[in-house]
Formats: sequence, structure tokens, C-alpha cells
Amino acid sequence: MKKIILIILLLVSFVFYNCSEKKEKISISKLELKMNKIATEYVRLALEIGMFDKNFIDAYYGPDSLKPQSKDLIFSQTVFEHLDKKTNSLLDELESLSDFPANELERLRYNFLYKQLLACKTKIYLLNGMNLTFDEELKSLYDIEIDYKDEKYFDSELAKLDNILPGKGSIYERYISFRNKFQVPESKVQEIFEFAIKECRRRTNDFIKLPPNERFELKLVKGQTWSAYNWFKGNSFSLIEINTDLPIYVERDVDLAAHEYPGHHVHHTMMEWNIYKRRNWIEFSVYLLFSPQSVIAEGIASYAPEILFTEDERIQFEKEFIFPLAGLDTSQVELYYEVMSIINKLNYSLNNSAKNYLDGNWSEKRTIDWIKKYNLKTEDSAKKFLDFIKTYRSYVVNYSAGYDLIKYIIEEKNSKSDWWKVLNQIISSPLLPSTLERISDVSKN
Repeated sequence: MKKIILIILLLVSFVFYNCSEKKEKISISKLELKMNKIATEYVRLALEIGMFDKNFIDAYYGPDSLKPQSKDLIFSQTVFEHLDKKTNSLLDELESLSDFPANELERLRYNFLYKQLLACKTKIYLLNGMNLTFDEELKSLYDIEIDYKDEKYFDSELAKLDNILPGKGSIYERYISFRNKFQVPESKVQEIFEFAIKECRRRTNDFIKLPPNERFELKLVKGQTWSAYNWFKGNSFSLIEINTDLPIYVERDVDLAAHEYPGHHVHHTMMEWNIYKRRNWIEFSVYLLFSPQSVIAEGIASYAPEILFTEDERIQFEKEFIFPLAGLDTSQVELYYEVMSIINKLNYSLNNSAKNYLDGNWSEKRTIDWIKKYNLKTEDSAKKFLDFIKTYRSYVVNYSAGYDLIKYIIEEKNSKSDWWKVLNQIISSPLLPSTLERISDVSKN
């Protein structure tokens, strides 16, 4: 019954409140006061939920006074009822504002808070033992629905790979053998990442004016389920960690460097600078990992290499600098990137593996076999990815779905000369997957 009620709440579209120009201007200030109050309580709520899932709060750089005082970390029926009641109250308060006049930016803020609160409500129910299907999770937590590519699509991409891979043996064997030629020595990883991020930073600064104190620290780590992570600490500072548990291949240097910088770091920095600090919107002092925020965040980070480099520029940069730093042969660079372009298309198969495993359709073995066959990961890498699925569940979809969404909004709807301008608007606005197409109206407010 609880599941039915929640799904109805989450899937029924809420009313976007309309602007009534006949109301007095004093209503705008009243609206802002009311929104600020709701936003403050939203932050308190999010931080309280974060006590029961260490991954829920990805970043918080707001006032200590909003942090929960209780140290009791046991989730109980009483806790569930308290959090659920608080969430419902905030949703009701938001809906009561529907008659206030508002500009486009205020509407986007309203929508943002509403969907983020729905993600909070979903998380509370999940903590209380409710089961959602994979697709219900995507809609409830991330504000997205996706189409899955079928085996026919992946088999077609494998056939293309079969035609260009050198050597003898199965596609899997030839790919692993070929890719191993492009492995970066662990002793060179730090130096190469620092060099790649420096170039990404230089290119970013040509288009985005960052706060004067913007900075980051790069650190190599082990024992994680992810390949890299950007821990945003506030005041324009990030700790970027690169996981060296598994081999790092040369194309990942620029991919991961750009994913974290400008990707996550610049996104967090500009949201903090333009929305939290300049507008004093407290809800942007916290980043909820399992929420619609992550679709935008991962989309920007996954798209970052493409806005920084054209295909030819990237190959030239890596051939001239990254390959020599890693001590790798450059004679097959073009073939290598032709192979990796196919692998990027095969990455959509990871959505299928996560969906079928979490929905209980596949065993661990079948999931690992699928990942090895269609993503051509090694046994260890496939197991590591399964660990990621177990920890972060449907979050895995945010990389491909976010990338497709951001790329479409920036490239398909704008001329190339405006791509950076649009990206700058996205990383400075209170947007959701469902409101991203309204980006052109943001600059008017």
C-alpha cells in the first residue's frame, strides 16, 4: 500500500504555478521569504536523512547550525514516521505557494525544491524497506525515464569492433590484448593527471570566469568502488581522488581529468558562487547524491571532454603530450580511438546489467558475464562494477542519460559559438532533467 501511495505521489505531475501580474509586488518578497524558510527546512531534512545513508549527502558546505544534533544512527519506524511527516509538510507548504506571482527563475527554484523533496521522500521509504523497480527508482529519485538498447544493438557494435581489432582470437581476447598496450604505468598516473587537468583548466578559463579563490587538490587512492571522485568542500575547493585499484588506460587520463575538472568541480563551484552565495539560496549548500541533481552533474562531467576538445584536438594533445609522458607508442593512436568510440557506445549495456541485476532477473554470475561480453571488461573490472551497482544502485544510469541530455541541450539546440555560454548557464542555474529545456529563459531573470 505504501509503495502504491508513493508511486502515485511521485508520478502524478504537480502543478507549475502561474504568474498573476495583477497581484501586488509585495507578494514577490513574501514568496521569497516563504521559499527561504522551506529551503532551510529542506536542508535540515536532507542532513537528517544522511545520518542513515553515508552516501546520500555528497557535499555540504552550509552552516553547522543546520546539522542534526542527534547522534542516534539507528533507523526505526519512529524515525521513518518523523521524516515522512516532515517531508509531507514541506511538500504541502510548497504547494500552498502556487498562487504567488513568480518569474522564471523562481519557478525553476520551486520545481527544484519539489523534485528534490520527492527524492528525499523516496529515500525515506527505501530506508524503511520499500522495494521499487529499477525504472521506478529512476523516476522517483532522478526525475528521468530511459530507453534501453537491446542485444541487437550491442551485437552490431561488437561486429564493428571485430572488423578493426588486430590479432587472432575472440573479440574479448583481442580487445584486452590491444588495450593493454595503452596502460599507464602506476608510477606515472599522478604526473599525467596533473598535466591533463592543467590543460583542461587552461581551456576552461578561456570561457568561464571562476571565483578568485577557486582551487583543487589531486590525490591517488585505493579500495574504492568508483574510478574517480570529486569531493567538493565549499569555498570553491575540491578534493579530486583517482582510484588506482585497477589499471588506468591512456584515454582515461583526459576523460577523468575533464570529468572532474571542469566537470564536477567547476559545476559545484559555480552553483555555490552564483546561487548559494550571491542569491543566498540555502538549498544549494547541500548536494544529494540520490536526487535529480546528479543527472545534471554527471551529464556535465561526462560531456566535459567534448566541449573542451574536438576529436582531432584531443588526439593531437594526447599524441603530443600524454602518450610520451606515459612512455607509450603513438603509432596506433588513431586506431585506438576508433576502438574506444565503439566501446563508448557499448557502455549503454551497463544500464541493462544494473536494471536486470537490481530487478532480480539476473544472478551475479550472469551480470558479470554480460558486462564482460558487452562492455569487454576484465573479470576484476566487471566485479568492481557490480560492486558499484550494489552500492549506488540505479545511479549508474546518470552517466549515459545525463550525457545524452546535456549534449542534446548544448549541441542540438544551439550554434557551436554558443555552446560554452549555454554550459555556463546550466552550471549556474537551479535546473532539473525535466526543466533543462527551459535554459534559454533563465538569462532573462
